Amino acid sequence: MNRLFVAYKPTGASSNFFLTSLKRRYKTKKAGFSGTLDPFAKGVLLIGMGSYTKLFRFLNKTPKVYRATLWLGAKSDSLDTELIEHVEILKEFEEAQVSDVIASLEGKLEYEPPIFSAKRIDGQRAYDLARAAKEFTLNKICSTIYKTKLISYCHPFVTFEATVSEGTYIRSLGLIIAKRLGVEFGSLSALERLSEGQFRYDDEELLDIKKSLNIPENFYHGDKNNLRYGRVLALDDLEIKEDGYYWLDGGSFISVINVANAEVNYELGRIEC
Repeated sequence: MNRLFVAYKPTGASSNFFLTSLKRRYKTKKAGFSGTLDPFAKGVLLIGMGSYTKLFRFLNKTPKVYRATLWLGAKSDSLDTELIEHVEILKEFEEAQVSDVIASLEGKLEYEPPIFSAKRIDGQRAYDLARAAKEFTLNKICSTIYKTKLISYCHPFVTFEATVSEGTYIRSLGLIIAKRLGVEFGSLSALERLSEGQFRYDDEELLDIKKSLNIPENFYHGDKNNLRYGRVLALDDLEIKEDGYYWLDGGSFISVINVANAEVNYELGRIEC
């Protein structure tokens, strides 16, 4: 069973647990997802089943859009509501000030990722080390914040949207907003992923893989049976000869190829459409 669709993960379920429920529903054993969502978060999760699990790295998945609610003054090592230790009572801010701070995030941003993250330190996940109360240091990362918007401010809760590059930690953005407002602590009370690139939730409607790929289409002018049977392809038979990844339309299937150093290699096997 080959399927590619956008699912909507609810709050409180891990991405793996949610995937297991989808595998049962669609009666398939081979399935995967792109872009893990924490159990705390909800929203868009791109699902591939069958041979479509091979396509994730070739899909148009960026930028990503999130909607989050920041709880100003709430101290939590996980930067969400899982490990709230203390809540500071704060004076209310002017909404214009909150809006300006959120807008100030736009552009290149260097920051520390949350200690409760999937980053690896010497082969171990950061969140495992954090739960074991072990000391460690995470290197700063750089993200691109393309666009931000204040949705609402109902003190002490700030709801905002952010359009960001892949790998951005929205929990860290929440803490940065709090600190730029002069508040020591801030944790997310809600987080929703609205989209991954061109992909939005649409009641699990099947996606057209030919319209979903983030690599250009190439055109093969040789014997079509070479494509059908996975035979060696000659560079001269391709319309585009520059190095790069391309997909070829075989009618009822596609092939993803890699052109490098005047050679043509199949990156993936034949993928039925």
